[in-house]
Amino acid sequence: MDIKIALFMMGIVLILISIGMGNDIAIKDFESTGSPLLDPLQVIVEQFKDTFSKAGLIILILGGYTAYMTSIGANDVTVQLLTKPIGKVKSVYVLVPIVFLLGNLLSLVIPSASTLAILLLATLYPVLKQAKMSTLTIAAIIATSATIIPTPLGSDNVAIAEELAKYAQFADMNVTNYVFSYHAIVSLPTLLFIALVHYLWQKRMDKKLEHTGHHEEIEVQKVDEIKGGSLFKAVYGILPVFPIILLLISFILELTAGITISIGVESAVLVSLILAIICELIRHKGDKAVLSNTEKFFEGMGKVFPIVALIVAASVFVTGLKSIGLINELQQSMGHLQGGNVSFILPLIMVALTALIVLLSGSGIALFFAMVPLMVPLAEAAGISPIAISIPMGLAGNLFRAVSPVAAVVLIIAGTLKLDPLDIIKRTSVPMISGVVFMFILSMIFFL
Repeated sequence: MDIKIALFMMGIVLILISIGMGNDIAIKDFESTGSPLLDPLQVIVEQFKDTFSKAGLIILILGGYTAYMTSIGANDVTVQLLTKPIGKVKSVYVLVPIVFLLGNLLSLVIPSASTLAILLLATLYPVLKQAKMSTLTIAAIIATSATIIPTPLGSDNVAIAEELAKYAQFADMNVTNYVFSYHAIVSLPTLLFIALVHYLWQKRMDKKLEHTGHHEEIEVQKVDEIKGGSLFKAVYGILPVFPIILLLISFILELTAGITISIGVESAVLVSLILAIICELIRHKGDKAVLSNTEKFFEGMGKVFPIVALIVAASVFVTGLKSIGLINELQQSMGHLQGGNVSFILPLIMVALTALIVLLSGSGIALFFAMVPLMVPLAEAAGISPIAISIPMGLAGNLFRAVSPVAAVVLIIAGTLKLDPLDIIKRTSVPMISGVVFMFILSMIFFL
């Protein structure tokens, strides 16, 4: 069942139960419609309004910018600039960690794991086959490309930063601070560790493969070489990541020089969009079609609306849980976890629950969005930092996705390369599970 509809339905049912129990609906200053049957729908309306004014707007703008970068060919330029040097590396197994890290870097430009996999199959598969890399190794690397790169443009990072900012202890929190101050110090070492495990595991599995024969060779259509001069490629190669560059510069200036330039994700994206339009006008010598093509930005906003709807659905579900009093009960039950040597239990439970849901559903973010509003109350009840929950849970969701045989990215690669999804999972499971363990230990060291 579609996760959004399931969350909306359960939220409505729980709110109706809470009304029947005589409880108030757990939304600050909620104004009843006067009808118990209409109040749950009013909750949905209120949550849409609240989400659109915060994380929802950021996600829509990011979706629009990604779509516009694709329409003007900037994403293709970035991908080809980064992947071209791969052909010069002669050692197959040296390529394994390089391509894994490169794929994660490219997820800054193309955040969808499925879309990135399709693109990498077209651009990297022929190059890697020419280097005599096994098909299963290629499949494993591409399946694990979009994982935990620290980016302020990620919808999950946007959602948790917005939620943390509601509480006094994180009053000045924004997504840039969350990513560069907390996320990156765990995710970057974890990516390097996974790259090393990939190298060792794929090499070991390939030796086993030599005794069982080789898979059928697949012809994947190559992407045409981007035409244009070095200035064009340099400018258009930077445009897709220009919002991140702006946010990173702002963060570094504040950290090192004490210069505060208040630039949010929305502003960074809009500045980048204006710059991209100017570049397009120069490139096409003022052709009015350039301005017409900006429609792709707004179409792109529409395409990511399901992510916003998922956040709203999760909020409605959590409102239902709060309204029936379940959250208060959970908070009380967490009281015995305060202090001592057992404070890691709550984060461990959340990671285990994430693993279960991701393996069954193939979605790395659905449960995370549903739990975002609960992280601070549960963490406070357990006497730990909310960061000790949000970092391991968010990273675990994205890492475990490549271990699920029903994940879209795994099925796409399996279908394209004519492989059994379970064979791909055998190649991705050890690097990803090792990464989860490493990430969890680091998170507990830094944030518990």
